Amino acid sequence: MTKDAKYWSEWFWRGFFANWVTQVQDNQGGVFDALDAEGKPDLKSGKSLLAQARALFTFSYVALLSGDKVLTEVARKQLDFLNKFEKVPGLFRCNMTRDGTPTGNQEDEVARSYDQTFVILGLVTWYKLSPSKEATVRIDACWEAIETQLTDPATGLLLNDDSGIETGPAQNPHMHLYEACLQAFRMTNEAVWLSRAAGLRNVGLRFFMNDYSGSVAEFLAHNLEPLPGRAGQRREVGHQCEWAWLMSEEADLAKDASLLAPAERLFGFAEKYGFSQDGPLKGAVFDAVSTEGKVVENTFLLWPQTEAIKILSMRHKAGDPLTGERAQNLLCLVFQRWFEQHPHFCNQLDADGLVVWDESLTRLMYHLILALLEGAKAGLWPEIPKKIVS
Repeated sequence: MTKDAKYWSEWFWRGFFANWVTQVQDNQGGVFDALDAEGKPDLKSGKSLLAQARALFTFSYVALLSGDKVLTEVARKQLDFLNKFEKVPGLFRCNMTRDGTPTGNQEDEVARSYDQTFVILGLVTWYKLSPSKEATVRIDACWEAIETQLTDPATGLLLNDDSGIETGPAQNPHMHLYEACLQAFRMTNEAVWLSRAAGLRNVGLRFFMNDYSGSVAEFLAHNLEPLPGRAGQRREVGHQCEWAWLMSEEADLAKDASLLAPAERLFGFAEKYGFSQDGPLKGAVFDAVSTEGKVVENTFLLWPQTEAIKILSMRHKAGDPLTGERAQNLLCLVFQRWFEQHPHFCNQLDADGLVVWDESLTRLMYHLILALLEGAKAGLWPEIPKKIVS
């Protein structure tokens, strides 16, 4: 049988995902942060809030869309473990020991805005799967904590964490909180989440969008100016695709076509400079380029490929005749290069397709399932089946 996009989608949902869910769960609670090149966890490692929160979202969303009751119970157990990270109402420490107790290290007690965005993403999705007053209270507390303790009142920019140490702002927390707000609107149908999403999008574009290049910067200096030199010119292609996808999503949810123009600019930058044109990874997305279009990181992480699949799929659904086949080809490339011949998957390849980073990072599954779901919505491969784990 030809290994086309339909084949790989069915391969993933009808075997791979269930096996991964089994392997990644830890009998001490939660999920392992990573599996090694042999598909085994490091039993001495602790656990990050980022991996646990993304896992809650992954289990909850797949359970919600598939109706799989076994996976619903997996999500419930994941929520119980995630709750152990909460240090005060609404604020979650970034790292814990394997069994979910504090490490005793001050740096692990920090609440990072980036991580908090995925707590909201996971909680609102769990709420849709299993509505309760308790879930609503937790979501509200997390949002209030972000607003009052992790937001600069003068600019509206998110602080990187609650440590009190001054660092230049990063775009990533803004993008992912924007994403969480859009998901919250889908899960609750409460208009306040669309308003919150719009506010985050405005802040993100105001401070991080570079009008000259039509691209989003990763970091700013303390004075909110671009970083000097090459650091200020570096652009992660995956984030250009991700912002474009999110604004296209908001345009659809809010019925606001004006958001398509900045999305088009961002995708245009990625399209012009961000895709490999030859070699074993032709059609894949580079890790980073400069604002002038020079490839500055000729390597290929897994997650940017999923972001490209998402925006290509969305553009196909909107009527672009040139993007559907590219999304299908990229999905096939992902499974052939990052998954095939690995116990689960690897994280990063070089330009020759050789493994640079062989770990299977648990947090990446959130990226992959969203890419598969977006392509399915666009009719590029089959929809998610029922009873995935059961």
